[in-house]
Amino acid sequence: MTVPIDAVRNSPLARELSPAEVQVLGGILTMRELKDGEVLLPEGSRDGTLHVIVAGHIDVVQMSDQRGRRLLYRLEPGDLVGELSFMDDEPRYAALIASGPTEVLVLARNDFETLVEGSPRIVYKVMRAIMLVAHRVQRRLSLQLREMEQYIHQPGAKFVGN
Repeated sequence: MTVPIDAVRNSPLARELSPAEVQVLGGILTMRELKDGEVLLPEGSRDGTLHVIVAGHIDVVQMSDQRGRRLLYRLEPGDLVGELSFMDDEPRYAALIASGPTEVLVLARNDFETLVEGSPRIVYKVMRAIMLVAHRVQRRLSLQLREMEQYIHQPGAKFVGN
């Protein structure tokens, strides 16, 4: 399946890329279409891919015997999926499941690494874009944790643990 260049150009990965660099990056990306409920990546899996949601949504879900399926977060168009596992090859802490028909750009680490010799500036700019997204996620989680701590420690707060 060919990758629509507009999808690449509009993705966070291309934030700092020139039109020529977008073309090069588009040459190593693929597009994947998912049906509602289709698993993009199972919990605990390892693979060298990064995904960018083009259309639809991806649910980040953990499964447990006690609680069943637990939705942790819903990712939207423009969000990166699996950026940390793409860099460190650690197992995924949750399953990634399509919520409705969904399209994602797929960047395989092996394909991306082919750019190191011939297009190191593209590699730098894409890695910078990935780190900016990871930093934004970390900042959002820190703020949510701070809000939760304030709620738990306020006078009269009731906390019910499981």
